[in-house]
Amino acid sequence: MPSDRSRRRIPDATVARLPVYLRILTEQAEEGVDSMSSDRLAELAGVNAAKVRKDLSYLGSYGTRGVGYEVAYLVYQIRRELGLTRDWPVVIVGAGNLGQALAGYGGFGERGFPVAGVVDIDPGKVGSVLAGVRVRHIDELPSIVQAKRVSIGVIATPSLAAQDAADHLVAAGVTSILNFAPVVLTVPRSVEVRKVDLAVELQILCYHEQRRGGGLHAVTTRSATA
Repeated sequence: MPSDRSRRRIPDATVARLPVYLRILTEQAEEGVDSMSSDRLAELAGVNAAKVRKDLSYLGSYGTRGVGYEVAYLVYQIRRELGLTRDWPVVIVGAGNLGQALAGYGGFGERGFPVAGVVDIDPGKVGSVLAGVRVRHIDELPSIVQAKRVSIGVIATPSLAAQDAADHLVAAGVTSILNFAPVVLTVPRSVEVRKVDLAVELQILCYHEQRRGGGLHAVTTRSATA
């Protein structure tokens, strides 16, 4: 029978912060840090200490007054909660510039997400090799998913091909999708989709730059339109 901790659902906002905590804690562990206070972790993560303590309480970790959290054990707890105690093979749909860059990114494998396959529909790309992985036709996607036990797919196609890529992934049995195409995908409710829109992130940075620049940007704009 599952424990209370395993039955309890962690809020999505907390789940989104756990990888940030994990990165910080891993870096601190590599520097020889044994314990860390919630205040220090909050400072490095850019959140408040109360939020850190609340987030970590979902893991059953409450720290020790005057000592803080044991870094190594907290790393273990977060990795366990995120399912990072095993590898999760991924398949990339799209062997264009973005797909090539993603396939060649060594950080995937280092962090437990080895690239199990790359597929495309372009005969000119099928058969080529990206970072040691041979590009196969998208019709072979089901066999890759089954043979490599893939549950996570990455869409690195142009916008117009993204929905078709998602349909192929779902039909092959993939249940989680990371979408780099700037479109909203239609998938079954049982399929989890995370969207990475670089243009949106740049627009958010532009907003902050505009606020930081104050009147300078306004003067430049008026001069350009005069």
